[in-house]
This record gives sequence, structure tokens and C-alpha cells, in this order.
Amino acid sequence: MAKRPGRSETDDLYKAILTLETVEECRAFFDDLCTIAELSAMEQRFEVAQLLSEGLIYNDILSRTGASSATISRVNRCLQYGTGGYRTALDRLKTE
Repeated sequence: MAKRPGRSETDDLYKAILTLETVEECRAFFDDLCTIAELSAMEQRFEVAQLLSEGLIYNDILSRTGASSATISRVNRCLQYGTGGYRTALDRLKTE
């Protein structure tokens, strides 16, 4: 796999996502962009992030989502030490 391009090279993708106005538009875009497996993995990771932020423990998350302990651990590391992307999204969803 090629090295991830710099931010300036990927800005168009993120700008395109920001133009989407409804859940339906977003779903259609991601259905076109991603495989079913890619979407499932992203949806599962976000659900794990939601459950971790609610204080659930690994075993409960594993049984609810089927996510591996490695996935749960990775998401938890991102929540604790990442760039804040999960936290921003989760906080904004709470205010809706």
C-alpha cells in the first residue's frame, strides 16, 4: 500500500464530506466510496468509541459489538491520546 499522502493532497475528500447536508447524502456518498467491509469497520469503531465514552468496560463492549479486544484497545488509545476527532464528534452528537 502506498504511503498516506500529506494533508494538502487529501483535503478535497474532507471538503467533499463537509458539503453533505443530510444523513441520506452522507450514507450514499460513503456507500459509493467504501466497501461494505470498510463501512462496517468504521461503524463498529465509532460504536466502540461511543460505548467507551459512556464508561462501558471491554467485555461489555465486546459482547455488544463483536469488536475484537485489539479494536477496542485501539479506539480507547485514540480517545485517550489521539487527535481529538472522536471526542469532537461525540461531543457534538450529544448537543444535537
